[in-house]
Amino acid sequence: MNTASPEPPARRAVCAVCLRPQQTCICRWVTALASQVQVLILQHPMEVNNAKGSARLLHLSLSNSRLEVGETFDPAQLQAMLSPERRNVLLYPDTEDASLGLAKPQPFDPAWLEQPLRLVVLDGTWRKSRKMLYLNPLLQTLPRLPLRDTPPSHYLIRKAHLPDQLSTLEATVYALAQLENDINKFNPLIYAFDGFVAQQASYVNIREN
Repeated sequence: MNTASPEPPARRAVCAVCLRPQQTCICRWVTALASQVQVLILQHPMEVNNAKGSARLLHLSLSNSRLEVGETFDPAQLQAMLSPERRNVLLYPDTEDASLGLAKPQPFDPAWLEQPLRLVVLDGTWRKSRKMLYLNPLLQTLPRLPLRDTPPSHYLIRKAHLPDQLSTLEATVYALAQLENDINKFNPLIYAFDGFVAQQASYVNIREN
């Protein structure tokens, strides 16, 4: 009788850059772009291993970006991330959210466009991003930059609950274009995103067939 323990399944090789299995590596879609506005991406932990997530591609493409993972951040650490050499603006709807007890935020002042800016982006589902906002009071104090009149989403691999919901990458790109007053500067990243979406869709088709 063979009592030897079964061999554990071999672990898939992971790309050291995009942190995905090498067979599904997305590095080919990384598009190096520099932005005047600094971008701080706060990613919900449940998004880290989501194959459909766009935040990692966004971070790898924007040289002036930082990505941190967490749901509740230590206030001192979050304050350090929001260091005062730049004015911080939260990419989030500017409506009052009575269900969470949040007051109407400070409106975005166009005069700030003349100052060094940092765009804070919450990467998660709508429900998760609302929870992150609720759990981190410091984020509630930031003025908000809402997006309006954006193009239809290219994010065909993930179901949107509202017609104007965008991927993290798309929303950030359109916000940067607005803040830097350059509607075409970040188009290469949208084109790369189309390739990323097509790649993910092909994996779905293979599994279904």
